[in-house]
Amino acid sequence: MGAEFAFKFFLLYLLLVMCVDGKGGARDDSQSEGMHGEPVHVHDHPSSHMDHMDHSLLVFFTLNDLKVGRTMPVYFPKKDPSKSPRLLPREDANSIPFSYEKFPYLLQFFSFSNGSPQALAMEDTLRECILGSESRFKVVSTTYLTESSILLQNYTILEVPKEVPAPKMVACHTMPYPYAVFYCHSQETKNKVFMVSLIGENGDRVEALAVCHLDTSQWSRNHVSFKVLGIEPGSSDVCHFFPEDNLVYVPMPTMSNNLINVM
Repeated sequence: MGAEFAFKFFLLYLLLVMCVDGKGGARDDSQSEGMHGEPVHVHDHPSSHMDHMDHSLLVFFTLNDLKVGRTMPVYFPKKDPSKSPRLLPREDANSIPFSYEKFPYLLQFFSFSNGSPQALAMEDTLRECILGSESRFKVVSTTYLTESSILLQNYTILEVPKEVPAPKMVACHTMPYPYAVFYCHSQETKNKVFMVSLIGENGDRVEALAVCHLDTSQWSRNHVSFKVLGIEPGSSDVCHFFPEDNLVYVPMPTMSNNLINVM
């Protein structure tokens, strides 16, 4: 897993099950790669053909964009909480095995047929995941302050973005499973974490979590952010907003002033 994952052990404290990416290396696939290494397809010249791009990729920007009054198109996915996998209480989480060896039992437990889409998704999740343990940390995430069904619109930065002190950070993204499971990963290179107040052109308000990766020189040339922003590895930092159900874990602050202005 490597020393970069010394801050990955969170399960027993938050009663979550998480998955940690232990690879850390860049891939050299012919396809474009998403934020977490998955292959995606984008237009060769997205900056000139925004209308033809997968709108879910419109989450990337650079540090230079983090200015009051800056407007940019942003895609924020919306999910029905009643239909999303729920977090389990400690007692329930401890009572359900979470290992590939118990996969046949888990299929029976959740009443999924072997070979079904749900079973295949569970199998992939179990092959990638390990269990975590306690650590002192805080969690930050995106919050929608207004209810809206609009996924993509222009958002304007209302206030000076606030930097969340993050000497280390682990980003966690939801994975398909009957209850809430997160795929978590970290990087050895320097990152910055921000909370950004946004207002949409229709009045939607979002307190958005954003992460900026300051060194992209070792990223795959096929990473989707380079396609979206029209840049090359190492030529610029890359930032992206997080959807509401994704999380970032940072060390528990030791000082009372845990947010600082970036401007």
